[in-house]
Amino acid sequence: MFHEFRDIISEIKHKDQHFQRLFDKHNALDEEITMLEKEHANQFDIETKKKEKLKLKDEIYTILVNHKKD
Repeated sequence: MFHEFRDIISEIKHKDQHFQRLFDKHNALDEEITMLEKEHANQFDIETKKKEKLKLKDEIYTILVNHKKD
């Protein structure tokens, strides 16, 4: 995710616990969605998790862009 921001992500993760939690939650949801898809789980549950993951991704991106401006 956001390979072009790899250095900035590493820097922010060390400085900002909120960002670290967002990043970790996003990765955990990614793994959970993959598992649910492999198990052919309820599509509603999968879509709900995907929406939550997308919301986190948007928040992470906003933080990255704002940091890059500074």
